[in-house]
Amino acid sequence: MAEDSPKTELEALLDVSVDVTAVLGTTQMAISQVLKLGRGAVVELDRHVGEDVEVFANNRVVARAEVVVVEDRLGVTITDVLMAHGGAKR
Repeated sequence: MAEDSPKTELEALLDVSVDVTAVLGTTQMAISQVLKLGRGAVVELDRHVGEDVEVFANNRVVARAEVVVVEDRLGVTITDVLMAHGGAKR
């Protein structure tokens, strides 16, 4: 076995890039409404304050999370990791 080869199959995956997206909410708007949006416009989403958001990895829901503020940025704290069969691990 070469010195730079992974020791386990899992280690081979550690450098794989994954697109991670947290969806804060959604809404439907006509294109005409979108074009009228300006700086400071508020778009109402289909979520309530404190409601969990979905976390996607490569367009697949993998977790639920709470939105948090970290210094001057938004972040998420994972609350539930979804299993492959659709259940949640707490």
